[in-house]
Amino acid sequence: MTNKTALILGATGVVGTQLVKELSNSKIYRKIHLLTRREMKFTEPKCTVHVVDFENLSKYADLFNVPDIFICLGTTIKQAKTKEAFRKVDYDYVIEAAKMAKTSNVEKLLIITAMGANSKSKFFYSRVKGDVEGSLQHLKLNTVHIFRPSLLLGERKEFRAGEKISGMLSTFAEFVFVGPLRPYRAIEANKVAAAMYAAAQTTAKGYHFYNSDEIEKLAQRVTIN
Repeated sequence: MTNKTALILGATGVVGTQLVKELSNSKIYRKIHLLTRREMKFTEPKCTVHVVDFENLSKYADLFNVPDIFICLGTTIKQAKTKEAFRKVDYDYVIEAAKMAKTSNVEKLLIITAMGANSKSKFFYSRVKGDVEGSLQHLKLNTVHIFRPSLLLGERKEFRAGEKISGMLSTFAEFVFVGPLRPYRAIEANKVAAAMYAAAQTTAKGYHFYNSDEIEKLAQRVTIN
């Protein structure tokens, strides 16, 4: 299918910015709607920015009438300040968007969670991501592609010292992450974006999960920018 329209939530994040480029460079998409919380400038002519109130997504129901919806929403405890605020962005907004996608009978929903997502995890971050995955499965959408990257490498608008150091160590220690440890290897954000784009072009139905090593393989199907 060519001349498709897509919707991206979280277009300003480390993966979202790469996804905007990936879709914009593709002949398959003629129009891309970007839902953001604040005014942003995008030079890609296919993109239309919509500044929305994520507390009232139902106001923008018409924007969800597209074949492919990509959800790259996410924050950090440092940015959010509290666990409650973090969960609002990483769970509430995400699941509300998924419900909107369900209502519009979207063909494909593609979303980023995280490696280690587990609703029973001792770690709050992993537990929230696991709750997202569980709620998505209860919604029973047509087709959902869930990407579980490990540490994401890429340029961010805000500086994260811990991730910067971990990324450097992971890059130097790539030779260690082989065999059963390969899924734990850090992965570049542009590869996650490329994998999301590739998955959106498949015809597979149902729910599909991709860890970092599988994301790497899927990304090889398209040109990495």
